[in-house]
Amino acid sequence: MRIKDSVVFVTGANRGLGLAFATEALRLGAKKVYAGVRTPADTDTPDIIQIKLDVTDSASIAAAAKRCEDTTLLINNAGIARLTNSVLDPQMITDVREIFEINFYGMIAVTQAFAPILARNGGGAIVNVLSDSAWFSRPLLAAYSASKSAAWSFTNALRIELKGQKTAVVGVHVSFMDTDMTHGFEMKKIHPNEVAEAGLIGVETKSDEVLVDDFTKQVKNSLSSKDAVYFNPPEIA
Repeated sequence: MRIKDSVVFVTGANRGLGLAFATEALRLGAKKVYAGVRTPADTDTPDIIQIKLDVTDSASIAAAAKRCEDTTLLINNAGIARLTNSVLDPQMITDVREIFEINFYGMIAVTQAFAPILARNGGGAIVNVLSDSAWFSRPLLAAYSASKSAAWSFTNALRIELKGQKTAVVGVHVSFMDTDMTHGFEMKKIHPNEVAEAGLIGVETKSDEVLVDDFTKQVKNSLSSKDAVYFNPPEIA
C-alpha cells in the first residue's frame, strides 16, 4: 500500500518513535494521522489528531477504534522497558508482567480491535515495532526481550492469518534508538526518524520484516550461522 492518502493510527505517539512515525506519515502524504496517547494535550503538529488510548484498557481501545473507523494503517508502537538487575531477582516477575501488559497483550488487543476496520477499508497494513532483543537477550533487558520475542511470534502468526483479508503485516526490528527509553545508556543509537522512515518504506515495498540498522542485521544473520555461538554484542554502559 502507499502511505500517500492513507489514514494512519499510531499507538504510543506522544513522543519518541511514535511521534516520528506520525510526522513521517504526514511527510509522505498521509491523509490523516491519529496519535494514540494516554493523555491528549496541545501539540505543535496540528495535523496530528490525538486520541486517548491506554493499550492495557479494553474500553479505551474499543472507544479509539470506534472513533477511528477510517484507519487503513495501524502502527503498534506503544512499549516500555525496565532494567533487571539479574534474571534471578524476584523483581523480574513483576517487571515481566508489567512489560507484557503493554508490549505484548496491548499489541494483541489493539490489533484485534483494528483488524476488522482494516478489512472493511480494503486490507491496508499493520506495522509492529519489534527489536533486535527478540533474538538476543541481554540480562539487563531480559524482561523486555521476552516481550519482544513474544511479539515477534505473534507478528508472524498474524501475517499468515490476515493474508486472507489482504492486510500486510510488517515487523520492524531495530537496536538502540535515541529516545527517552535509552536515556543514560552510552552506546551507538539510531534516530527515531530513520526508523520511522524505514518502517513506512517497508509498508510501501511490501516487506515482511524491516531490519533497520546494521547491528540488528548482524544479530538476525547470526541466528542461522555457525557464528551464532560466538556472537558478542556491545555492552550497555
